[in-house]
Amino acid sequence: MSFNTFGKLFRFTTWGESHGPAIGCIIDGCPPLIEINEQDIQKDLDKRKPGQSKFTTQRKESDKVKILSGTFEGKTTGTPISLIIYNEDMRSKDYGNIKDKFRPGHADFTYFKKYGIRDYRGGGRSSARETAARVAAGAIAKKVLKKKLGKKFKVIGAVTQLGILGCNTNKWDEKVIKSNPFFCPDKSMIKLWEKYLLSIRKSGSSCGAVIEVRANGIPPGLGAPIYSKLDADIAAAMMSINAVKGVNIGSGMNSAQLSGEDNSDEMFRRQKKTRFKSNNAGGILGGISSGQEIVASFAVKPTSSILKKRETVNKFGKNTSISVKGRHDPCVGIRAVPVGESMLSCVLLDHYLMHKAQCD
Repeated sequence: MSFNTFGKLFRFTTWGESHGPAIGCIIDGCPPLIEINEQDIQKDLDKRKPGQSKFTTQRKESDKVKILSGTFEGKTTGTPISLIIYNEDMRSKDYGNIKDKFRPGHADFTYFKKYGIRDYRGGGRSSARETAARVAAGAIAKKVLKKKLGKKFKVIGAVTQLGILGCNTNKWDEKVIKSNPFFCPDKSMIKLWEKYLLSIRKSGSSCGAVIEVRANGIPPGLGAPIYSKLDADIAAAMMSINAVKGVNIGSGMNSAQLSGEDNSDEMFRRQKKTRFKSNNAGGILGGISSGQEIVASFAVKPTSSILKKRETVNKFGKNTSISVKGRHDPCVGIRAVPVGESMLSCVLLDHYLMHKAQCD
């Protein structure tokens, strides 16, 4: 299987399967002398790990990360950083009765057609379990960016829509985001979302979500004008996340509904600084960061593994039906929040290093 590596200068390669003994990643291109320890990485992994509330899968994984290489006396050495996370709570038997059936909405059919192998144990490599390794890489990217850019640098994500229920992003409150199981930025919606998602789970179905990720403290100049636009690389990073089906930068698709004057993000000078009256561009102009807040959002489809019976085919080409039992998220988008934060951080660090290499 190819293309398991992401990035240009700051690169990471993930490995492992959902029900294998372990997953992990190797990070190459991390600058030396960055203070990093396992707890720094663990904080982000704890945001993503399963089994933390009744609104996510009940698979119990501690997601404890171990650094195998690339650090000495608490600092990065500039050599490859190897990270491993052992799987602890696999129940491959849950998939035994559907091992020959293709789950609708999953990658079962396409993986089988491409590789000729049917790893039915939770989807194998296509499982969202792989994203834990991305979060580990992103935690290191955040540490590097914090050192290089200073205290103003910050990346935070939130769920802004749960199924059919949106929220008011003008009420964005970071303390609220960090204190509720939905990563919801609008306190007034939490009880309603709770009731809604519990009803979805009880019915044996699932729902999708929209996640918005914001990055502050990003200097102007990151990105390239044509084939490595910052927004293009961000979009590719978000689209690489399991179950993501659409990405917006700034106003994104809604830009088509705006007039030229509404969309233009007027500029002015104040206190010897160039400022903007709005941020429809999401902090990126012509593929290059403007110094404004970077804003990206992405849509996550409903979890494909549901209890409700669906029609499908098996690997022998026969029509059949399927009901997927086991432990699944009623909304996989909730745990995608730290994954989105990590992927954005990795892209920003990658472009920071490329910018310094060319323009410093």
